[in-house]
Amino acid sequence: MKTFPDIKQSFRELIATPSISALEAELDMSNQGVVTLLSQWLTDLGFDCQMQAVPDTRGKHNLLAKIGQGRGGLLLAGHTDTVPFDEGRWSQDPFTLTEKDNRWYGLGSCDMKGFFALVIEAVRQMPTQDFVRPLYILASADEETTMNGAKAFAQSKAIAPEYALIGEPTGLKPVYMHKGHLAQGIRITGRSGHSSDPAKGLNAIEIMHQVIGQLLKLKQHLAEHYREEAFSVPYPTMNFGHIHGGDAANRICGCCDLHLDIRPLPGLPLEALEQLLTQYLAELSQRYPGAISISQLYPGSQPFAGQADAQWSQLVAELSNQAPEVVNYATEAPYIQQLGCQTLVWGPGSIEQAHQPDEYLDTAYINKTVDLLKQLMYHACIKTS
Repeated sequence: MKTFPDIKQSFRELIATPSISALEAELDMSNQGVVTLLSQWLTDLGFDCQMQAVPDTRGKHNLLAKIGQGRGGLLLAGHTDTVPFDEGRWSQDPFTLTEKDNRWYGLGSCDMKGFFALVIEAVRQMPTQDFVRPLYILASADEETTMNGAKAFAQSKAIAPEYALIGEPTGLKPVYMHKGHLAQGIRITGRSGHSSDPAKGLNAIEIMHQVIGQLLKLKQHLAEHYREEAFSVPYPTMNFGHIHGGDAANRICGCCDLHLDIRPLPGLPLEALEQLLTQYLAELSQRYPGAISISQLYPGSQPFAGQADAQWSQLVAELSNQAPEVVNYATEAPYIQQLGCQTLVWGPGSIEQAHQPDEYLDTAYINKTVDLLKQLMYHACIKTS
């Protein structure tokens, strides 16, 4: 008879297995250890497990596990990676599960390797031989950076579940809609020279001043033409987060960089937003040929929209005793939704703990989450009427 780790031991082993994602190569880590652990545990529970290499990553893999036959079914999805941790700001080792004050501390305890431990415990308690529709578990790569894991999986169309849950920390509230995220860099390349003769140079700061003026017009356009009252901030936002140009007061500035962040609403895909950005800067680009360049700081995330009154939203809301809601942060939901399933973001813990020193999961969520997962599996994979 096979023996399985209990919930705490599963948490401990997952947290002890580093899987940091970072755009910087020196900080980026493989997720191989995490997907290997999950594959071993799920195989022992009777799942068919497949690892899939993720393109455009540093050797990362997705894991897809399936149990049960038939059409439709339920997909439980989550990411295997974590953000880097702040050296010296943790009160304990981020890779050691520490239990204190009814909290389980550790990097990934809340966001979101701990979710897999709860899923596995729920499956252990289910009569999987009674499943008339399949249960899928997806453990994805690189959510914290590029979302290339979820993007590649969605493009593969490997499965067609009827329902999906993404186990991000929502306090067990079903999230049916969120904004997207676009991070762009604008560089002005001018010509440096002595400040005593401005005609001999091209001041990049002065051109950037005009660029910012156009961006503020775009910001106003977005606020006036795109609205969704369900959000606390019901329009797309634009933030100027970083600017740098020049090197001395007596030199004409030859280069100036601006980094901006835009959060589009559902209905405004990233491609359309990028076109708007180019459109608003087109006249200046013609006036200063070759001086203005727009680049992607890092891959963006599409906005996501489901329906609060959909069958799946209402069922999860009823069982969780939590009304469907919207959030401003981005997840893998728009890519999972491309599989054609009713998709929600729903999981234990608070988003306030994500990406923070001393990340933790309140232990009050543990048994409650397992019980709710069992009920959701029953409705999606067993119930016939």
